[in-house]
Amino acid sequence: MDPNKPSSEELDIFKLSPEEVYSNLGTSKDGISEAEAKKRLGIYGLNQIEEVKQKPLIFKFLENFYNILALLLWAASVLAFIAGIFQLGFAIIGVIVINAIFSFWQEYEAEKATEALKKILPSTAKVIREGKESKILASSLVPGDIIVLEEGDNISADSRLVEAFQLKVDNSTLTGESRPVRKESEGMSGENHSFLEMHNLVFAGTSVAAGSGKAVVFATGAKTEFNKIATLTQAVKEVQSPLQKEINKLARMIAAIAILMGFTLFIVNVFVIDFPLELAFIFAIGLTVANVPEGLLPTVTLALAASAKKMVSKNALIKKLSSVETLGSTTIICTDKTGTLTKNEMTVRKIWIPCEIVEVTGAGYTSQGKFLHKGQEIGYDEMKELKLLMRTSAFCNDAKLIPPKKEGGKWKILGDPTEASLLVAAAKSGFNLEEEIKKIPRIIELPFDSKRKSMSSIHQKEDKKVAYIKGAPKKIISLSSYISQNGKIRPFSDEEKEKIVKKHDELASQGLRILAMAYRDLPHDFTDYTPETVEKDMIFLGMMAMQDPPRPEVHDAVEQCHKAGIRIIMITGDYGLTARAIAEEIGIISGPCEIVKGKELTEMSDDEVGQLLKSGCDVIFARAIPEHKLRIASILEDEDEIVAMTGDGVNDAPALRKADIGISMGITGTDVAKEASDMVLTDDNFASIVEAIKQGRTIYENIRKFITYIFAHETAEIIPFVLMVLFKIPLPITVMQILAIDLGTDTLPALALGVGPSEADVMDRPPRSRKERLLNLGVILRGYIFLGLIEAALVMSGYFWILSSGGWQLGQSLPFSDPLYIKATTMVFVGIVTAQIGNLLGCQTSRTSTFKIGVFKNRWIPMGIAFEVAVVLSIVYIPYLQSIFNTTALGINEWLYVVTFIPIMFFADELRKYIMRKRN
Repeated sequence: MDPNKPSSEELDIFKLSPEEVYSNLGTSKDGISEAEAKKRLGIYGLNQIEEVKQKPLIFKFLENFYNILALLLWAASVLAFIAGIFQLGFAIIGVIVINAIFSFWQEYEAEKATEALKKILPSTAKVIREGKESKILASSLVPGDIIVLEEGDNISADSRLVEAFQLKVDNSTLTGESRPVRKESEGMSGENHSFLEMHNLVFAGTSVAAGSGKAVVFATGAKTEFNKIATLTQAVKEVQSPLQKEINKLARMIAAIAILMGFTLFIVNVFVIDFPLELAFIFAIGLTVANVPEGLLPTVTLALAASAKKMVSKNALIKKLSSVETLGSTTIICTDKTGTLTKNEMTVRKIWIPCEIVEVTGAGYTSQGKFLHKGQEIGYDEMKELKLLMRTSAFCNDAKLIPPKKEGGKWKILGDPTEASLLVAAAKSGFNLEEEIKKIPRIIELPFDSKRKSMSSIHQKEDKKVAYIKGAPKKIISLSSYISQNGKIRPFSDEEKEKIVKKHDELASQGLRILAMAYRDLPHDFTDYTPETVEKDMIFLGMMAMQDPPRPEVHDAVEQCHKAGIRIIMITGDYGLTARAIAEEIGIISGPCEIVKGKELTEMSDDEVGQLLKSGCDVIFARAIPEHKLRIASILEDEDEIVAMTGDGVNDAPALRKADIGISMGITGTDVAKEASDMVLTDDNFASIVEAIKQGRTIYENIRKFITYIFAHETAEIIPFVLMVLFKIPLPITVMQILAIDLGTDTLPALALGVGPSEADVMDRPPRSRKERLLNLGVILRGYIFLGLIEAALVMSGYFWILSSGGWQLGQSLPFSDPLYIKATTMVFVGIVTAQIGNLLGCQTSRTSTFKIGVFKNRWIPMGIAFEVAVVLSIVYIPYLQSIFNTTALGINEWLYVVTFIPIMFFADELRKYIMRKRN
């Protein structure tokens, strides 16, 4: 085979006859030789997923050593070594390493979509080479190889069928459709079919559901449709989450402030106060370190990890920590219908036979339920049309019901859920399929075809043959020439057909999916089994209307979304009227609604779609395919929306990667979809998405709370340096004590705030704007100014109290080793920690009173306080730590003094919240 020849698509391989396929692909019925296979392998390469080169993990780890905060700390460390303060220099390096490890934790949860794609491809394939059948590694397949297909086999490469015997292929990994597709080997025109829909082509990553066949490989490795999806999935670039962007902006802001203040202090100390250069260095480093919240990145990471763990109990598995917060910013949810908004348990609800309605009770796939006609229970054999309808629905069917292994267990199905619901309905009516099929065996099946929208099952009944047909109502009605009513067969007029079509639309508008049934008696010598000869002049029997009922909890979840200002867009492959009825039932839409069919969407430009989405009207995308999801996600993101997208198939993966939050289904989803997503729903339930959004909003608010908490002591650490310069007092706190607070006492309490419960109104506010800053004016005023200045005033009062009680006077210098100075700095250190306990209790809420939610409702709060107390007592009373942090033991009077800081800080913030509530 010449590699310079046109590709298989350019050759229109689907148009060729089997004999022409052999010729065009350079092979024969005996296959190619081993020598030729080796030669082609050199030309086309291995049959495996082509990976886009990713950045090595080691580089991702090293990146954490040169972000803006890390560079600032490196500079402080270098200055410490220059000044000869080696202990401080090594301590700051330790901070950098700790931050790098915690930050890398997020990166380590990297994408594994390619690995999941590889797992789907089989490791071996059956081929015919040199006239002999053998097994080879799937990676060794080359164009021109003949592969042998049998039931249960995975398909290893894109191939053109040359033989097919009742062959059905499961294309769900590529198309998302669970119904097995009938395949044939004859050539076809290709009109009105996409490449994936060609009935004589099979594709890598799919599997044989039934039958057998042979196919000639025409595309391997990078050229397969499967690999195109893989490449597209990997090509979608990673973008930073809103929180990551905010943290980076915050880091740059803090760095600028720290550098400016450190440099200013150094200049003032050297040229104004005339400090020795070494001492000026120490103070500049101290102020720089005081401005850097060293514990911020580890605390954010730990808080996100704890929140992700909490969300597992809410049936939402978060794969990327930053996604937790992104969920809270979500403005639009693009959701599937089946299985996400509904139970994915198709159930027949109504049966229409000419001029009569039969109600069906029960739900799910168990046979518990009744047939009710005018309120009275009936069986399938009490009406001729009903009996024939049940026979048609059960005979014209490829699904199977699997009973539970244990009593009380759940029934499962094999095959299409719609067909399974027909079997269940037949069982409820009393129809015994096994006995009936023995008496009236199947001769041949004309499988469902999406073009003709029907399926026929031909059976031998005594001395005649009968074709039982089911399909799309409008199609079946148009092909029927007769109608059966009250046991009598009469001509089917056009006027009556129009009335029944209206009845169909009426049922569809109730959220019901509808199939029509008909039959036709065939001559005993009939042999021309084609759709054209079988499916005509039929006798119309009636329609069966089924529903996949909405999940009961979804209605409340949708209502929460509306209250939270989140828009919901349904993207479904279902019929438009059915989708609309479900959307109305669960509250997604309540007024006018635009239903856009897949074909219409394809013909619309991006600008037209964008205008439609911006118009504010409710939109449902019906008869959509997974490729439409990627396009919709791209258009919405261009409009600056934060999009959560659901999906479960392989070809949903690009859309899941493109969306801000890709949400895959844990039960029905493919491995590829799960790996491409940011979140996996372990129960496939829309309500779990809303719970996750609530948690996402909560974590953002909680991050603000612990930033407020951290900034309060940042002010209390900075003010001593300012006072030192203004009033020439001894430095009230040492750099090592600052590090002890930032990375020691404050870490666990800040984390406790990060995993706190939601406030009552968290879902009563619109989504946060992309432009809204994490560090906004409210956080600055509350943390840096209000709480920070109160805390600074308290600790400085303790500092001056100790110094004055020891005889110190303003303007007097004290050496760092002076016991009075050590005691005074210890008082400041302990004062900041105790003030932070009161701050911790108050920062649990932003607006509501802490008493309303419970001061200790968050079980991490008492643990955080106990941790703070343990650390500060260790530093103050353990001799070894005293020497490192320049502290000394305090007496009972000093402790009584600083303990008052707790209620002062707490009630000060409670007063602020009370005033805010009154003003609002």
